[in-house]
Formats: sequence, C-alpha cells, structure tokens
Amino acid sequence: MKDKRLTIKINKPTHGVFEFTTDPKNTPLWVNSITYEEVNEQPVKIGTIYRNKNKQGVWQEYEVTKFEQDKSFIFSSKNSSYHVKYTFTPIDENSCELEYYEWVDEGELEEPFTIEILEKLKKILENK
Repeated sequence: MKDKRLTIKINKPTHGVFEFTTDPKNTPLWVNSITYEEVNEQPVKIGTIYRNKNKQGVWQEYEVTKFEQDKSFIFSSKNSSYHVKYTFTPIDENSCELEYYEWVDEGELEEPFTIEILEKLKKILENK
C-alpha cells in the first residue's frame, strides 16, 4: 500500500483540534507507538522540525513542509519518502472533520495508521 486516508468527526472546534495535534507534548497521549516528541521551534511553521522517539528508542525526524493555521499541515520524513497530511474541515463552530492522509513516494507504507489511533484522539479531545 502506497497511501492511506482516514477521516473522523471530532466534536470540538477546529482551532482546538489543530492546536492539540500540532503540540508535540500531546502526541504520546494518542499515538501509542510514540513515547516522546519535540520541536526545534515554536510557534510551528514551515521548516519546523519534529523529532519523535518510538517504544524501541528509535528517533525519527519530520519537517513541516506545509502549514496553514487551523486548516492543514504536512510532515515529510527527513530519512525516507514518507509524508503525512492533516486536514481540518469545520462542520460547525463546535465540531470538525479531521482527515489523516499518509503516503510514500517510493516503496510501501511500513506501519499505516489505523482508525483506532484517530478514535483515541477523538476520545481524548472530546473528554477534555
């Protein structure tokens, strides 16, 4: 599989969902494979570097290659042809749709996201 697209409705305003997903401190709360994440600068913008560590202690680096506040952002791997795009679409003032789209330019997706990961994000945000 070269790409995967997942969508979920979250009953929280778009701005809050966007802010939560771009804050590196929150990533380990909803992505089980990540134990730690940091950025080289804040606020996040095009060119920001995210570094995260998985449960095996392996570090990965991603560069923000697109950033539109409260609309979308793209992370591109520094070590591979992997990319992920988050798109936030308001449904009304208190809910939004999050589309998670990941792809590789070459090869296959190694560990594609599952809907369960986005459901965990939804649960955390809606219970805040």
